[in-house]
Parts: sequence; structure tokens; C-alpha cells
Amino acid sequence: QEASHRFALPTSGSGGAVKQENFVLSTSGTDQVKGVMTLQGDALCQADVNLKMPRNNQLLHFAFREDKQWKLQQIQDARNHVNQAIYLLMNRDVNYQFKTGLEVLKLMDAVMLQLSRARNRLTTPATLTLPEIASSGLTKMFTPALPPDILVNFYINLNKLCLTVYQLHVMQPTTTKNFKPAGGSVLHNPGAMFEFGSQRYEVSHVHKVECVVPWLNDALVFFTVSLQLCQQLKDKISVFSSYWNYRPY
Repeated sequence: QEASHRFALPTSGSGGAVKQENFVLSTSGTDQVKGVMTLQGDALCQADVNLKMPRNNQLLHFAFREDKQWKLQQIQDARNHVNQAIYLLMNRDVNYQFKTGLEVLKLMDAVMLQLSRARNRLTTPATLTLPEIASSGLTKMFTPALPPDILVNFYINLNKLCLTVYQLHVMQPTTTKNFKPAGGSVLHNPGAMFEFGSQRYEVSHVHKVECVVPWLNDALVFFTVSLQLCQQLKDKISVFSSYWNYRPY
């Protein structure tokens, strides 16, 4: 229940809308990328990014269009899984009596599966290929439009909101480099190559900035505690079952 409450954030005012929270994304020691993100539940409703190009120190600025917001599927999925765990526990009559220890064990297994899936959605970001990032709807979110040599990706990693910016350069047909397209990854390194729109690109620079989202941290702690409680109940039932089945000669 406590984990579930973290995903249904407290409202501000009486309008009933989930409150907006602002986060500054940056890394110490470098100012290549700075971002200010506004998170509203499972949606990034505003993003403001400054990027300093290393070639010429040109400063680029781009922000979400006012009519756009980006859903963070990881948060959405985690919330759905924890709500499913609660449903499994609560969908019986208040006077229901469990008949056997095995019945409880099966219920705990089902609940633990949902809790594990909820936690894994936050701890395991999706692996994407660079063409998948390039063709993502995220690239259409910004004004002014992103330059063709810039890719961005947002994701959740544990308790952090992460922004990765890839700077690209076009690989000329006359290049002597062997073209080897990169596979799927959470974070691609400089030198990764890919083909998109009949053009070949190579990643020249990668910038990752992040910030901690406190309520995601709380949710992860509650997932761990919940799983421990489920396991303790299973252990107790196993002990009592073995005692109950014991028949001395």
C-alpha cells in the first residue's frame, strides 16, 4: 500500500491533478548538458535542455512543445504491477478463510511475481538500438526541432531520472572505417555506428545527466520490504507444514 501511494502522488490544491515536480539534471565537473525536467506522475510534461557543442562551444537550447508530454512507460508499468499485487490480496470477501498453507503459498508467489516485476521495471531500463532512439516519438517533442546530428533518450534507472544526449557525425561513403552497426543497449558509447534514413552515423560524444526522484527511492524500498514480508510468511508456513506432517513412529 505504501509503495502504491508513492505512485499516486499527493495533489496540490483541490483540482485533483497529480502535482508537478521540477528536477535539475546535471553532472559535476562539466556543463556540456544541463536540463530542467517537470515530472507529473508518470509523465514528463516539460523538458528544457541546454547543450554546449564541443566542436565550437555553440550553445543549443531546446524544450518540449507546449502541447506535448512524454509518458515514462517504466513508471506506468511499475504502478500497474503494484496495483495488481494489491488486487490479488484484496479481492476476497472480508470473512474469507484460507483452507490450506498451500493456498497461501500460491497467493504469496503470485504477489511476489507482481512486486518483482514492478521493481524490475525501475531497475532495468529498456535496451534500445540507435535507430530505435532516432525513430522514437521523443524526437518530435522538441521546439526548435532537434538537429539531425542530435539524439536524446529519457529513462528511469533505479531511483533516478536520466537524460542521455548523443552527438553524431555523418560517416562519408569514402571512409575507410568498417561499418558495424551497434546492437541494443541502455547507453551507447562513442564510436557506436548505425544506419538511419539511408545515412550512416557514428556517435562522437555521449552526455548523460541524472537526478534522484525521492518518491521512486521510497517505492523501491517498499518493494524490497514487501518481498521480504512475503518470503517470511512463506517460510513460516513451510516450517509449520513440515511440523504438521511429521508423524513419529
